[in-house]
This record gives sequence, C-alpha cells and structure tokens, in this order.
Amino acid sequence: MKRLLLATTIAAVTALTTVACGGTAEQTASPSTSAESATVDAVTDAPGPTGIPDGMGSGAADGVFPRTVGHFGGSTEIPAEPKKVVVIATGQLDAALTLGVVPTGVAYGDGAELVPDYISFSFPQYADRMTQFVNVGNRQDVDIEAIAAIEPDLILANKTGSEDIYPTLSTIAPTVLTEGTGVNWKQDFLLLADALGRTEQAQTFIDTFTSDAAALGNSVAGTSGTPTVSFVRFTADRARVFGVPSFAGYIAWDAGLARPESQQFDKTSQDFSEEEIQLANADWVFVSSQDAGADSSAASYTTNPLWTGMSAATENHIVRVDDDPWYLNAGPTAATIVLDGLKSALQG
Repeated sequence: MKRLLLATTIAAVTALTTVACGGTAEQTASPSTSAESATVDAVTDAPGPTGIPDGMGSGAADGVFPRTVGHFGGSTEIPAEPKKVVVIATGQLDAALTLGVVPTGVAYGDGAELVPDYISFSFPQYADRMTQFVNVGNRQDVDIEAIAAIEPDLILANKTGSEDIYPTLSTIAPTVLTEGTGVNWKQDFLLLADALGRTEQAQTFIDTFTSDAAALGNSVAGTSGTPTVSFVRFTADRARVFGVPSFAGYIAWDAGLARPESQQFDKTSQDFSEEEIQLANADWVFVSSQDAGADSSAASYTTNPLWTGMSAATENHIVRVDDDPWYLNAGPTAATIVLDGLKSALQG
C-alpha cells in the first residue's frame, strides 16, 4: 500500500531547494590593507547553536525506543532502533559514521563523490560496507523510488534542502529533519544522534572537540593576540570568503582565533572579485578549490599579483585544504579535520 501511495506523489515532487553548503552573501565588507590591520576583537556570542533547541529532541535515554523526536519538520515517532538508515543531507554520512552507524542509502552533493575521500580515509573499518551503499541520487534531487526500495527504518535530511519533500519522505519511513548549514553542525549532530539513540556519545564528542579547540587557541595566543585566519573557497566561476557564522568560522571561534575585519559579516559567505582580493588576506589563509583547471576562478585569482602580493602569500602562510571537509560536509569528523589543519599550520 505504501508503494501505491508513493506512486501518486512522486510525480508531484520537484527538485529540492538548493542546499547552500557555503551560502550566498549579498553583504559587502570593506577591504583591509594588511593582515595586521585586520585584527578585530573576538566575537563573544557563539556564532551557532551549541545544543538541541528547546522543544526538540526526544528527552529519552540512549538506546531507549520507541522515542518521539521533535525536529525541524515536526515530530516523528521512531518505534525501534534504526537498522536501515538513509542519509540525504550534507554532513549526515559523516555524522552517522562518527557514531558507528553505517547507513544503507546515501545521497551525494554537486561535484562530489558518493563517498568523499576524507570519509574513506577516516573510516577504513567500514570500507567494505561503504561499497554497498545504495545511491539515492543528488542531494538536491533525490531518487524517491530508490529510497522507497530500501524500505528504511529512518530517513535523515535537512530542512534547508528537503522541507518540500518531507511529507513524501515521511510516507516511506520515519523522517527527521535537521536544520542544515554549517554553523548549525553541533545542534544538527546532536539531533541526528537523538534519532539514532546515541545522544550521549555525540555530546561527549562535542565536549572533547570544544576543549581541544580552546587548547589550540591558548597555545598560539601571544602578546599581540591570536593570529587572524581567513577561509577562501574557489569553484569553477566563483570566489568566496567565509564569515564567522560558517562551518570553518565556528571552528575558528571555538579556538578563539581572530578573523580579519573583512570577514566579520553576518552571512555564511561573500563573493569577492579579483579587484577585491585583499578581502581574502589574513595572517593565515586556508583555501580550497573545487575546480583548479586553467580556466577556473582559482587559476585566475591565485596568479593575480594582488593575490601573490598578499602578506599571507609572501610569508608562505597560504594553506591548501581539502574542499570536502572544510567547505562541503558540516559533520563532526570534518570538524576534526578542520581543527587538525588549523593546528598543523598555526602550531608549526
């Protein structure tokens, strides 16, 4: 009967709303002329949530089922511990594996593999099982029929990209929506863990991560404060800097690291032109390129004299990083990779 109901609704399902992993920012910032002049006072309020919002989650102890989980799509009863899980949203494969749960169905992001390299590297113990993942399509246009064929016990998705098809997903299996976007990674990890009955495990991970980040900040703080850090991402035709309320920005905030004045805006990210390259400058610049071809924005920008003349460039403080964990997958293991990258650069 469930399959018959799906047949009447699949035709009405349109492509998902774009999952804005990095986001698009309209706001502009004033250029800074050097990393030294870019230092600003640390933001005192956390740029993103640290826990599950009031009224959400289940309140149930780990491993206790059935449980009713309040989430960003409503309230969902999960009758038993899920055995066949589908993950659709950015970072949810990362989050599930971090908790020791190997999904059955997995979606992929634009320009990304079904299993990003950093996932394969981080979870070699699941290598054989990851080859058996069922591909349920692009995260922005999932294959409803493929999901239904799995007959999952739980579907995990983001409100950001899956709100429109949440009613359809809910006819297939209990579905829980996290909020989405990188700055919400801690909250979303805890909510996902609640649906899986593993909240305490997730909270322990976050507590340890936060402590490690603070230790990094303390280790590099000097008489003139902490170094400024800049986050830059190139795609085929775009160049962006990332603000404090972004995935990498939140991690830098946890570490107490300063941001250049040009990146103190209230959006996830902001595009910048070649004439505005100075917006990318800081004591340290962490840059990824989704496309580094000869005609790409990365090739054009990074050979521009304004780029090669930045203080970070002349001091050899530009660090190339993996696009997937730094800018595409807002999960807990990705967060650890970003923190480790900051440690490696700043601690020498």
